[in-house]
Amino acid sequence: MSGLKVIGLAGWSGAGKTTLLARLIPLLVARGVRVATLKHAHHGFDVDHPGKDSHVHRQAGASEVIVSSARRWAQIREVEEGEEARLPALLRRLTPEGLALVEGFKREAHLKLEVFREANGRPPIHPDDPRIVGIASDVPFPQAGLPVAGLDDIAAIADLVQRLAEPLDAVLARLETA
Repeated sequence: MSGLKVIGLAGWSGAGKTTLLARLIPLLVARGVRVATLKHAHHGFDVDHPGKDSHVHRQAGASEVIVSSARRWAQIREVEEGEEARLPALLRRLTPEGLALVEGFKREAHLKLEVFREANGRPPIHPDDPRIVGIASDVPFPQAGLPVAGLDDIAAIADLVQRLAEPLDAVLARLETA
């Protein structure tokens, strides 16, 4: 895989997006794919904890904190209400190689694989979203006209994700004109 390719995983809460990612990522890595993930949170979250230096810095008023070591680095940026970063800006922060799996951002204009679980009791998204290009589901969707893989068939889902992901430039062009 040359350059960064992007595909989203979209589905209602409880469909199993995070569980699927936890099973999908190791298989993709075993195939030699460098995987990045980008997760949308609908609520506040924290990545540092009370008692850690980064938390002390933020509590003291720092609007940005970078923590760095020989093995990893992380950046925390405080934003005002309504200043949420847009998907194109977040994608540009990723290393420009491998595969980016975007969880959430289901209303954005990037291509997505729908994660559908019938027991969730919610309707499928794909009939109303032309950017859904494949489905991972616990029920068949023969009428969808899209490739469908079983939720437990991780190899088939990995094949779909790798085949359907599109180059970052195409994603950015669509996101910025939507």
